[in-house]
Amino acid sequence: MGVIERDPYTGHGTTGHEWNGIKELNTAVPWLIWAFLIGSVAFSILWWILMPAWPLGTTYTKGLLGDDVRKDVAAHLQAAKEERSVWMNRIEKEDFAAIQADPALMKDVRETGHALFGDNCAACHGVKATGGPGFPDLIDKAWLWGGTPDAVFQTIRVGINSEHPDSRAAQMPAWGKDGMLDNTAITNVVAYVYSLSHPGGEGKTSAEQVAAGKKVFEDNCVACHGTDGKGNTEVGAPDLTDDFWLYGGDEASIYNSVYDGRQGHMPTWENRISDADRKILTLYVLDLGRVSP
Repeated sequence: MGVIERDPYTGHGTTGHEWNGIKELNTAVPWLIWAFLIGSVAFSILWWILMPAWPLGTTYTKGLLGDDVRKDVAAHLQAAKEERSVWMNRIEKEDFAAIQADPALMKDVRETGHALFGDNCAACHGVKATGGPGFPDLIDKAWLWGGTPDAVFQTIRVGINSEHPDSRAAQMPAWGKDGMLDNTAITNVVAYVYSLSHPGGEGKTSAEQVAAGKKVFEDNCVACHGTDGKGNTEVGAPDLTDDFWLYGGDEASIYNSVYDGRQGHMPTWENRISDADRKILTLYVLDLGRVSP
């Protein structure tokens, strides 16, 4: 029987392993480690007994506590559905003005509308609803078809140049591409339209060219944009006197719009989301415009 070598300083035996003169001691496992291991095993066994744990073919052990996370989730979802139904019923029954006057209800509108907008509208109008070339900014208060709740709701419902039978329909003719106006007339009317939103003129065009463009405008454009150029929400014609431009307000962009024409498109959402959700979206986008700087 071999004699166990002991460390002269600690009295512990050695394992016989040595690295560069350093010998490994054969010390006992600390009691804290034993306590942790024993406690972990005991807790695991207790958890297996109390909670659902072991698969048994088509079922599983239910545990003495009978806890069921799936049932808990279903109960939470049902409670949320019941809570949502309370204010959703009010959304469906109350008019726009009454909803807008109720801070608690508008809080629900903002929370739900944010998700609805992100899922259905942000792809075109942007996550901040500021739009982009060809896609309207929804917070600038420049509404082609009117910015009342009823008008916005109708636009969401039927769309613009969509397949809906009641779709809003609008098209800017291609005055140049289709040969209705020559280049001189187009250049002149562009100068006039530009001057409407830039009254100072900024020295870009002569007064004679603007005057000639006004005559072209009166002969060809007032039916939609009005004699004052302020547009017409009945036909979706934009106001040409403000600084909100769907396709750009510089002279080159205006020239392209006149020459090539424009025809926007917005899908109908009537069969995609419910009336209540369209109502929430209407209130949501109008609220964005109201709170925007």
